[in-house]
Amino acid sequence: MALIQKYAAGETLTAAEQRTAVRFALEEFAYRHPGHSVEIRIPWVGAVQAIAGINHRRGTPPNVVEMNGATWLALVTAGQPAPTDTAITYSGTRADLSAYLPLFHISEG
Repeated sequence: MALIQKYAAGETLTAAEQRTAVRFALEEFAYRHPGHSVEIRIPWVGAVQAIAGINHRRGTPPNVVEMNGATWLALVTAGQPAPTDTAITYSGTRADLSAYLPLFHISEG
């Protein structure tokens, strides 16, 4: 949580810190919104399945959201503007995560 707070405060994270913060945020998202209907992917960092609904068991899930780590951190904290190279790809009818974000608020401790 300390790295999330650091990011939300506008401090620069090292590459290793950013990967750790992204993984933590992915795990926390899956914990707060359990299920297997949507897969959230951050290439080269991690992926989780979350949100209740249709259970997916094999192959590519029908609902996928993918973005880079900096974009994910900006969305989950709402503490920083999204980077200029923001690219979010998504597919499926349940791929809209706006009802679940931001995940953290700057004042959380």
